[in-house]
Amino acid sequence: MKLKTKFLLMMAVIVTVVSSCSKDDYDAEKQLAKDDALIVEFITKNNIPATKHSSGLYYQIITPGEGASVTANSTVGVNYEGKLLNGSQFDKSSQMVTFPLTRVIQGWTIGVPLIKVGGRIRLIVPSVLGYGNQSPGADIPKNSVLDFTIDLLQAQN
Repeated sequence: MKLKTKFLLMMAVIVTVVSSCSKDDYDAEKQLAKDDALIVEFITKNNIPATKHSSGLYYQIITPGEGASVTANSTVGVNYEGKLLNGSQFDKSSQMVTFPLTRVIQGWTIGVPLIKVGGRIRLIVPSVLGYGNQSPGADIPKNSVLDFTIDLLQAQN
C-alpha cells in the first residue's frame, strides 16, 4: 500500500513539473502584429504589389486563371515553392502535388481560392496562419512568416 501511494505521489509531482514547464506566453494577436510589420517591410523593400486580406494574409495575384473556381473545401493540384522572408527556400514541389485545402495551413485555405485553375498566386503568410509558434522542421523556425508562390493546376470541388 505504501509503495502504491508513493508511486501515485511521485506521478503527481512529475505531471505538475512537466505541465508547469510547458506553459507558453504565446499571444496570437501580438504575433500577428509583429508579423504584419515584417510583411509590410518586406513587400515595401521588394516592391511587391500585395493586397492584405481581412485575415492578415497578404497576396499577389500574378495570373488569375481562367479555369474552375476553387473553394476552401476543394482538392487541388499545385506546383509551389516555399521560402522564408530571408529568401531561404524550405520546400519546392518537383511535380504536381494534390491535397484537400482543408488539410493545409490556414494561409493556403484562405489564399488559394482567390485564383482559378491556371492561375498563379503569391501568398505571404503570417505565422498565425501558418505553423504558429510551432516549428514543423529544422528549415522553418517557430513564428515564421512564409512566402509561397503557387501554381494552381487542377481542382476538384
